[in-house]
Amino acid sequence: MPAPAAAKRAAELVLKVTGALAFFPPLLTRLFLAHAFYLTGRGKLGNHDGVTNFFTELGIPMPHANAVFVSCLEYYGAMLLAVGLATRPIAAMLAGSMVVALLTADKEGFVDAVLARGQGDITSVAPLVLLIGLVWLVIYGPGLLSLDALIAKWLGLGDAAKDKAKSV
Repeated sequence: MPAPAAAKRAAELVLKVTGALAFFPPLLTRLFLAHAFYLTGRGKLGNHDGVTNFFTELGIPMPHANAVFVSCLEYYGAMLLAVGLATRPIAAMLAGSMVVALLTADKEGFVDAVLARGQGDITSVAPLVLLIGLVWLVIYGPGLLSLDALIAKWLGLGDAAKDKAKSV
């Protein structure tokens, strides 16, 4: 039994509108994460000694080198996320940093949230929330409104990928 014409037109309209807005979720995700990491990176860059001492207390190897690396990754990585340049590798590196945070600095809060102990829930564990957004960016990419998409188009990579997908 075929669908009524009105239902078909409504479904086509919804698909057209949501397709036109597909650029928006990755853009919002990138900007949200960029804002968060810009602020934390800026704070870390302004307090290398404090970050180094904190990493030492956590038992992170080479605490000074890691403090410098993480500070720069968060600060400059945030800028790259904001414009959508090198999104996947930057998001992957930041995700690794969030995994380390969950295993060290936020381990107790994370375990308590997972086991529903205390007052916080799983969404109150900031590194986990950031990690989910970062993993999403690694898998789905920066979206159409990004320098990565512009470069891919310039290099002809987007069209080649679409042609390859059509042939499968």
